[in-house]
Amino acid sequence: MEDILKNLTTYGYVILAFYSFGGGMLALAGAGILSTLGKMDIDTSIAVATVSNFIGDNFLFYLSQTNKKEVMSYFRKHRRKIAYTNLLMRRFGWLVVFIQKYIYGVKTLVPIVMGLSRYDIRKFTLLNFFASILWGLVVGLGSYYFSTAVRSWLG
Repeated sequence: MEDILKNLTTYGYVILAFYSFGGGMLALAGAGILSTLGKMDIDTSIAVATVSNFIGDNFLFYLSQTNKKEVMSYFRKHRRKIAYTNLLMRRFGWLVVFIQKYIYGVKTLVPIVMGLSRYDIRKFTLLNFFASILWGLVVGLGSYYFSTAVRSWLG
C-alpha cells in the first residue's frame, strides 16, 4: 500500500492531467482524498485537472468541427447517445456545457456533437472555460472537504 501511495505522490499530477483530458471526475476526487492525507496539494490538483479538462474538451470540439466525416464514421453505433445529447442541447442550450461535466457517458459526446452542429467555437471556448473552473472547484474541493469530514468522523 505504501508503494502505491508513493507512486501516486510521485506521478499523481501526471496521471491526473492525462485522466482529466478526457473526463477526470474520479481522478480529481482521488486527488482530493490524497490531498487530505497530505500526499498531494489540493490547489495544484484542481489547477492541473481544470486546465487539462478545458484543453481536452476544446480539442474534441475542434476535432469534430474540422473532421466531420471522419468523426461521424466512429459514432454510427452511438446514434442514441448523439440524439440524447442533441435533446440536452435543445432543452438546456448553453447550460449543457456546464451540465455535461457531471454526466458520465455524455461528457465526451457534448463537445463532439456541438462541434458537428456548427456551434460557435469562441462561445464554446468561453463557456467551457468557466465550466471547467466550476467543475474543478466543485469536484476537487467537494472531495477534499468530504474526505476531511469522514476522517474526523472516523477518528
